[in-house]
Amino acid sequence: MKIRPPSLLLFAALALASLHAAHAEKADRNKPMNIEADALRHDELKQTSVFTGRVVLTKGTIVLRGAQLDVRQDSDGYQHGVVTAEPGKRAFFRQKRDTPAGAPDEFVEGEGEVIEYDGRTDIVKLIRRAELRRYREAQLTDEVEGAIIVYNNLTDVFTVDGQKTAPAGTPAGTPGGRVRAVLAPKEAATNAAPARGQPPELRSTPSLGGAK
Repeated sequence: MKIRPPSLLLFAALALASLHAAHAEKADRNKPMNIEADALRHDELKQTSVFTGRVVLTKGTIVLRGAQLDVRQDSDGYQHGVVTAEPGKRAFFRQKRDTPAGAPDEFVEGEGEVIEYDGRTDIVKLIRRAELRRYREAQLTDEVEGAIIVYNNLTDVFTVDGQKTAPAGTPAGTPGGRVRAVLAPKEAATNAAPARGQPPELRSTPSLGGAK
């Protein structure tokens, strides 16, 4: 089933860094949205759709996966939605970056128990046990974790909230209070990006929530 564009929402206090070099794949904004799921409930009057069961959304190079996707369309025709994971799991987001001709392919992917998206602003919001990763080809170059991560597809800037305490209703064991980041130097990332699991040359672990 085809619907119109998504891409994700809002703002979440406390800034960290920006991803260098590439920007979101420009062609994605004009591609149709394709959604697969086990079931769909659509309300034409309210302009809302609820997809449930092994939901997979693709829009150009954008991929979103989760247990449930709630989509609504505003008065200007922009799509807004929320992807929710199964209990104990995380929803998934991935998008190819728009790189210069001849440059290695780059990708951004992230996970969170809830992923919100907004086609008007092209902003992605990862909520609870959030993680955002940037790859050059198959090599991991940058990685951040926090309670909430807000990623702007247009500007390539993200903010991370390392909340002092976990929000009400958060499952026991959910980490809070600190932001964790692994940021590869630009030159090192260009020449020899570190593989996932290997220590990079630069590691930053700022405390944004003030927790011990």
